[in-house]
Amino acid sequence: MNNGVARSIDLKEIPTEIRAVTETLERAGFEAYLVGGCVRDLLIGKEPKDWDVTTNATPEEIMGNFPNTFYTNSFGTVGVVNEDTQDERLKIVEVTPYRLESSYSDARRPDVVTFSKHLEDDLQRRDFTVNAIAFSPSQGQIIDLYGGFADIENKILKTVGDPQDRFTEDGLRILRAIRLSAELGFTISHETREAIRHNAVVLEKISAERIRDEFVRIVEASDALNTFNAAHELGVLQYFLPELELGIGVEQKGAHVYSVWEHNVRALEHAQRRNFSLHVKIAALLHDVAKPHTQEWSEEKGKFTFYGHDVVGAKLSRAILKRLKFSQETVSVVSNLVRNHLFFSDVDKISMSAVRRIIRQVGTEHIWELMDLRACDRIGMGRPKENPYRLRKYESMIEEALRDPLTVGMLKIDGLRVMEVTREKPGPKIGLILHALLEEVLNDPNRNTADYLEKRSIELCQLPTEKLREQALAGKEKRDELEQEEVRQIRRKHSVK
Repeated sequence: MNNGVARSIDLKEIPTEIRAVTETLERAGFEAYLVGGCVRDLLIGKEPKDWDVTTNATPEEIMGNFPNTFYTNSFGTVGVVNEDTQDERLKIVEVTPYRLESSYSDARRPDVVTFSKHLEDDLQRRDFTVNAIAFSPSQGQIIDLYGGFADIENKILKTVGDPQDRFTEDGLRILRAIRLSAELGFTISHETREAIRHNAVVLEKISAERIRDEFVRIVEASDALNTFNAAHELGVLQYFLPELELGIGVEQKGAHVYSVWEHNVRALEHAQRRNFSLHVKIAALLHDVAKPHTQEWSEEKGKFTFYGHDVVGAKLSRAILKRLKFSQETVSVVSNLVRNHLFFSDVDKISMSAVRRIIRQVGTEHIWELMDLRACDRIGMGRPKENPYRLRKYESMIEEALRDPLTVGMLKIDGLRVMEVTREKPGPKIGLILHALLEEVLNDPNRNTADYLEKRSIELCQLPTEKLREQALAGKEKRDELEQEEVRQIRRKHSVK
């Protein structure tokens, strides 16, 4: 093919497992190219998340050249399995024949797929120029028929051919354009933007599952403010998250310097910068989604109030995530974070019982996600510091509440076993023995074995009651001393009193 442009891609950046696939196909007499996002990422200098190979071999010919494959779709894609690799991204390499696609009558998938022998046919059906670049590892040659390399250099996102055709073929490409713009930091070309604006309505034909997957990648990307502003301005957001748009123009006073809309998006932006969990990112975007529904004017305060927006927001978040077909776990965790995001109180008045209560409500496995959400909420208000004294104090109290208490329950023996080995009847003496054992274990953790504690229980049982009480008291004092030191260490760690 004479219209390829040789450009430098370091073969060392291509895993041996991937090169083995293309080399196997070429040894069998077929063409084999890397294509799509992996080539784009190599040219940008990013590590590809997945690898796609395209070839002039048919699915049956592909399968005939590899010992372990599977083929369960109507698009010709064969999964080549690499059982020996430790890298999860390389365990399955997708190999797809060159193909031609007919019209998309449902704006979701082609009506007919035809396999081709020409790479040009395959590249012309792709969505964006930056994804329509092929690379031959054996020849070190890039095939760039649509100016994708120049668009990468200029950081421009364009469709292959007429954007009107591309978006009416598959409406999800509209969301993909916004997502890629966010992931790559590229500007969507004017012609492409106008086609998005004109065709956004086709998103109504796209399944909730496909929209959810693109939404997740948008949330996981970066530059949330520009991304969601673009989604709104281009008329896209109304088709998958209209509730968020209701916050546009809803002003807040007091601690807030931004509208409800901008506050929510800036909270997400902070979660993106800090690479918080997906739960936190979605909760940051939705935590004040109910403010427009709860807005009331207060004559007394001279401003709008939003009482109950946490409760209503939890219900709205649950409905939104269910509509987008998120898992039950994600629905539950995110809506719970939204429900509890107003957990703050005066740190001079907050009690440990209140801290333990919020831990129970959110769950020990999600309490730190709630703290991350609070940091996002704060930065989204326009505050300069993520971690002021009040937040550090709360973190310290949570860590104190979560630490394992020093009790006789940590011993490798319990009261029933003490009674069995000492033949002592139930009574206060059993408790004294356990606390005396605790004192020894706190001094030397190596003594916390069943054999040692059983033998020592028999010895302690022989002591006079007063002597045993002295040792039990020493155990309680040692526990209190160590617990106080643990608390001091936690508070020093968070720089609080």
